[in-house]
Amino acid sequence: MTAAKASAKENEYDDIPGTFVFDADRSRRGYHLNMFCMSLMKADNRKAFKENEASYLDRFALTPEQREAILARNYNRMLELGGNIYFTAKLGATDGHSFQHIAAIMTGSTQEDYAKMMLAGGRSVEGNRSRSGRDAAAKSASRRAGAKSTAKTGGKSSLRPAAKLGKKAGSKRG
Repeated sequence: MTAAKASAKENEYDDIPGTFVFDADRSRRGYHLNMFCMSLMKADNRKAFKENEASYLDRFALTPEQREAILARNYNRMLELGGNIYFTAKLGATDGHSFQHIAAIMTGSTQEDYAKMMLAGGRSVEGNRSRSGRDAAAKSASRRAGAKSTAKTGGKSSLRPAAKLGKKAGSKRG
């Protein structure tokens, strides 16, 4: 077992099908993958990458799996291996693809079908809640509801938006 796997703990969100939450562990595992993607923000780096992709990747301490996923443009695998969607989108942009195009590839649909699905409200949660059959979403909602009820004071929730407190959202003034 590798050190990364040994340190990885199971989280409730790990049970959501097709979802790789970019948490601290995944961030650590994907550091070099994400630094590669960020390097593509510079025109000289994009040019060097396009001239010889495999050689350019030698600049980064990528795992063999990360390297393979990049060269294959397997975005879902990149996310699984620690890639951040906003960073990996820079690779897609380097290839001349829109974010919508990348998302369509990741969901196994055409760009047109992906756009229609999103305009219709997104993918149904039915059948997409849990790999193991547990309803993680319902458990999370129940836990959130419990947290809100314990935060109430004097019959009113203490979790009010800043505007209701007489403050501008994001304001540092008291």
